[in-house]
Amino acid sequence: MKRPKDINQKIEATFDVLNTIDEVSVSPFFKDKTMQRLFSEKEETVSAGFSWFTPKIQLVTLVCVLIINVFGVYQMTKTEYDTNISDFATMYELGEDSKASLLN
Repeated sequence: MKRPKDINQKIEATFDVLNTIDEVSVSPFFKDKTMQRLFSEKEETVSAGFSWFTPKIQLVTLVCVLIINVFGVYQMTKTEYDTNISDFATMYELGEDSKASLLN
């Protein structure tokens, strides 16, 4: 076990070291610069997933989808479509007047 005299010497040596520490000089505006960097406005990052899908491209895509839908509705309303379906149904005996099915 250590004697109290040795411990007292170590405590005194520790306090003597504190007297030799020099004061640190800091720039007077260090705090202001640091706070400005911490709280400056950060740029918003755009996700890379749909960054290419800008409003201009969205509008063009919408117009293309509408044109395709109008063309599809026009093709569906033509009388030629109904006759082709009727011909297909009679060819494969899919009409309502065909034989009774086992599933009915």
